[in-house]
Amino acid sequence: MRKRVVQKNGECNVSPSNVAKRRRRYLQDIFTTLVDIQWRWTLLVFAMSFISSWMLFAVVWWLIAYTHGDLEEQHLPHKQEESRWTPCVVNVFSFTSCFLFSVETQHTIGYGSRHTTEQCPEAIFVMCLQSITGVMIQAFMVGIVFAKLSRPKKRTQTLLFSRNACLCLRDGEMCLLFRVGDMRKSHIIEAHVRAQLIRKRVTREGEILPFFQYELDVGYDIGEDRIFFIWPMTMVHKINENSPLYDLSAHDLLREKFEIVVILEGVIESTGMTTQARSSYLPNEILWGYRFEPLVTFNKELGEYAVDYSLFNNTYQVNTPLYSARELDRLNSQASTPVTPLTPVTPMSPLTPMTPTSATGVGGGSCALDLHACPHSSCDASQDAPASRPLLHEHDDV
Repeated sequence: MRKRVVQKNGECNVSPSNVAKRRRRYLQDIFTTLVDIQWRWTLLVFAMSFISSWMLFAVVWWLIAYTHGDLEEQHLPHKQEESRWTPCVVNVFSFTSCFLFSVETQHTIGYGSRHTTEQCPEAIFVMCLQSITGVMIQAFMVGIVFAKLSRPKKRTQTLLFSRNACLCLRDGEMCLLFRVGDMRKSHIIEAHVRAQLIRKRVTREGEILPFFQYELDVGYDIGEDRIFFIWPMTMVHKINENSPLYDLSAHDLLREKFEIVVILEGVIESTGMTTQARSSYLPNEILWGYRFEPLVTFNKELGEYAVDYSLFNNTYQVNTPLYSARELDRLNSQASTPVTPLTPVTPMSPLTPMTPTSATGVGGGSCALDLHACPHSSCDASQDAPASRPLLHEHDDV
């Protein structure tokens, strides 16, 4: 069994390793990294970013209060009236008070018990700096959460691919069929489908390409790959001389190792974002001689078309030759070639004498050409005498 390159749910079974400076590259694109990681790590970063900023500015506020002397015993809040001391921040007793003030400042809570004074310009500067920093962190983290929630990748959960692909005759040609569907009422705009065959290839020079990608035409040149995606559609790849499946027969399907990757791309109608859904089929998931059952019917009571998704993966068997498309084309060409009949030739009897109307010799005499020798002497010198000898010889041979 060949290992999948693309899982049935669309996830790529690829894991990069031994990448130089991998962590540095991920940190340089920190926004995409935080969007791609799992939710538990995103929430952890979300919480730690706020907690670390609160702690950092709490230390700064404590240093300001400590250097100004606000934490001395005679300068504490309950003795400030007696000593007539004006602190940088009102009602700061310890580091805990600095931490609470840091949270209030960053999120503009404003309980009213703590506030800065005009005594310390550095405290005013730090208050402005923390307010700006808090807004930036909040905007950055909210953007990450929104990006994760609105990712077009989640839209692919409602885009369906058939469990199996089918291979059968359609209009006298071997065709590969697979079905795509959309569960939502909001449609995919400009939807188009691609398909690729992944298998090993050996070049003329002997180079082995283990995962060479062949493009499977699903009607790109004539626009059949762009579909009006309002109900489940059956996509068709015609197996002709340009297809990499041209030499594939039913017997070869049992022993071949390849993977067919199908891709559906389009624009989400509700958000305007581009999405891509993927799936794949292995040889054991391709049904030879089957077709998909129709699932769209008209409901007369409701006056609308109904789609029965319980029939989405249902197939039925049809008569299909076990030959490859190449062999089938060769047999069809032989059957359609007209046979030119031979013109019958009437055989000449060897005993039928040839009697010309006249034979003029040298002496002006005439003789009849017969199986016997001519009695006239002029026949020996006549022009017809040499022609008569081979005829007699032929009769003698007969």
